Amino acid sequence: MTKMDYLKLLVDEIHSTTVATIGSDGHPQTRIIDMMYYDEEGVYFLTAKGKAFYDQLMEQQYVAISATKDKIAVSLRGKIKNIGKKNLDIMFEKNPYMKKIYPGDTKDAIEVFRLYEAQGEYFDISNPSNIVRDTITIGKTEAVQTGYFIGKECIGCKLCYSVCPQKCIDISSVPVTINQNHCLHCGRCAEICLKQCIEKRGSL
Repeated sequence: MTKMDYLKLLVDEIHSTTVATIGSDGHPQTRIIDMMYYDEEGVYFLTAKGKAFYDQLMEQQYVAISATKDKIAVSLRGKIKNIGKKNLDIMFEKNPYMKKIYPGDTKDAIEVFRLYEAQGEYFDISNPSNIVRDTITIGKTEAVQTGYFIGKECIGCKLCYSVCPQKCIDISSVPVTINQNHCLHCGRCAEICLKQCIEKRGSL
């Protein structure tokens, strides 16, 4: 799927997400926030100016988002910006329940935020014996490789394949290779590797 397919899934099909910021006490805080709109520039959500959440967004300008439905999950973490009232009318038209929450001119209390530079992941366990994961990027963010990668010291002993829950390691050549789109990131391959040549990269 493309980036726009993932954003459509997040906004139109999952919609309600868990959004994390850092509270005034220095600890993580989460709340459920609806993702209202998406386009080539990112994902959009709303909040009222009187909320502590608004203050955290303005100060930190960064969020982590997670959402799941029917054993499919989307996560994103990255930079946000306050864009005022831009696209607000579009979001109210696309999400008519908002007109009942903020009728008439009471929507003046709301401002729009755009997640514009982010990296995340699509993770699908709807078929447990063949999971699917993919990287999602928004804006200028370059995808950072995460997961386990097999080095050139591999001797082709196939022990890693024997302990892999998803059997997502291609043992037809040496060094063997891990299919990253089906890897659980469990680390069993790295634990059993005789040559200790399986490297963990990025934040798993």
